[in-house]
Amino acid sequence: MRGDNPVLEIVTMQRKHVRDIMPIENSVYPRPWTEKVFAEEIEMMGRGRRHYVVAHVGKVLVGYGGLLFAEEDAHITNIAVHPSYLRLGIASRMLVGTMSQAISRGVTAVTLEARASNAAAHRLYQRFGFAPGGIRHNYYADPREDALIMWAHDVNSESYAERLSAIEGGSANSAQKGGSE
Repeated sequence: MRGDNPVLEIVTMQRKHVRDIMPIENSVYPRPWTEKVFAEEIEMMGRGRRHYVVAHVGKVLVGYGGLLFAEEDAHITNIAVHPSYLRLGIASRMLVGTMSQAISRGVTAVTLEARASNAAAHRLYQRFGFAPGGIRHNYYADPREDALIMWAHDVNSESYAERLSAIEGGSANSAQKGGSE
């Protein structure tokens, strides 16, 4: 990581994290969520309809991500990492935890949208078994752009558990060594 080799820790998001999330949200999204939206999402966690995590390196909040549950499917709402902490395996570690939570809740498939031009996000999601499933035309604004809809199916299978385990082993080593993500 950065500095004196602090450890990456991923914990469940709480309301106290929202203030530290906002600088990341504002720097990575042209149309950022508000503090109120995050507070509402955290409230939905209490009802079992959402799951959000934050990533810390030492005392610094460096990323967050979440998903919502809909019957047997889940939808990744966001995965964001502070620009100064990109390519260290943080997004992968958050996604491993998020996908594991989805599986533990009985989910069989997970979906998400990514900007059509965001090749780095596509590569990350493909590592997790996501494949293109369609296009949402003009989904994003600022700049206007299509979204690639991606799906990971059969996430409750043994082969998917093996995939997550392999990713987890690789991203943990990558994050501790200042790896390539």
